[in-house]
Amino acid sequence: MPLAMTREVFITCAITGSGGTQDKSPHVPRSPKAIADSAIAAAKAGAAIVHCHVRDPESGTPSRAVDLYREVTERIRAADIDVVLNLTAGMGGDLTLGPTDAPLPHDAANTDMIGAAERVEHVRLCRPEICTLDCGTMNFAESDYVMVNTPGMLRAMGGMMTGMGVKPEIEAFDTGHLWYAKQLVAEGILTDPALVQLCMGVPWGAPDDLNTFMAMVNNVPAGWTFSAFGLGRNQMPYVAAAVLAGGHVRVGLEDNLYLEKGVLATNADLVEKARGIVESMGATVLDAAGARAKLGLTKRAPLDA
Repeated sequence: MPLAMTREVFITCAITGSGGTQDKSPHVPRSPKAIADSAIAAAKAGAAIVHCHVRDPESGTPSRAVDLYREVTERIRAADIDVVLNLTAGMGGDLTLGPTDAPLPHDAANTDMIGAAERVEHVRLCRPEICTLDCGTMNFAESDYVMVNTPGMLRAMGGMMTGMGVKPEIEAFDTGHLWYAKQLVAEGILTDPALVQLCMGVPWGAPDDLNTFMAMVNNVPAGWTFSAFGLGRNQMPYVAAAVLAGGHVRVGLEDNLYLEKGVLATNADLVEKARGIVESMGATVLDAAGARAKLGLTKRAPLDA
């Protein structure tokens, strides 16, 4: 296929994630203030979009508390730099089964399954420009844990997001997730053109080899916008690969803790390194206004209640 490199690239920074990384680096933010400060620093380093989860401020464990999201988004909006807000809607679909010889009843202490409206309540109240939609159920690295996103749940959540005027970022962990995303667009639940994040190397989704990556890219419909990332030491190679393949890039502490071997990174460090790669390839890094124009986004104020 001919080379179709992206000439105007937006960088997304995934600030903190929901993985168990909070004790692996002092730079992984926990409190709403720390998450917002890290997002603002990433924006100043060149990120047009910040993708935010929240954590319990004391333990650092993942949370879906609406008040934490409100504080994060209000702090970012009050900053002296503009940035596009992208909130996760991936929480609330966690199913941990019992042991293999007795999977039911499930492990209630490690299961968090809620309804569609509750999963997007923070999105309704905070009104970010973008929120994520994990477009399929999949096994993660843990032996008995499943991330559950049924077709019915995705139809419900996608319809709510569209009705709120928030653009879903379809998180695709394998080619089947792209297949279902196309179905949601065909049904009118999601609008065309859609926005896709290709998630490479997440166990046990699409492996991060280039053949699989190009299979993912080739399953993104013409006219849609895609971004991509790889985990760990492959984060920066995927910056170059995504741009060469015609997409945009994501970096951040959600996916990788290191700037180089043995050197822990901040989010701003990772954005600066990614920006250098993009610009050295001859592309321009878009700011928040440029990303909004490319994606047709509208910045809005949060709801009062």
